[in-house]
Amino acid sequence: MESPHISRDPEIMSGVPCFSGTRVPVQNLFDYLTGRSSLEDFLADFPSVSREVAMAVLNTAKSRLLDHAFAA
Repeated sequence: MESPHISRDPEIMSGVPCFSGTRVPVQNLFDYLTGRSSLEDFLADFPSVSREVAMAVLNTAKSRLLDHAFAA
């Protein structure tokens, strides 16, 4: 998933997709939300990620999922 809010660099976190400008893996957001944690919990635990960026990543993932579902 390409997004200006996600970066991959083999020198940062072994190339795991992270929120741009941070060392916070995007997977952490999805792990929080699929567990018992809220977006508020995630933002509190990872203050380097703004609400706007987290929401942009979620909206991009949602759009990609829906686009793929309707294309099938």
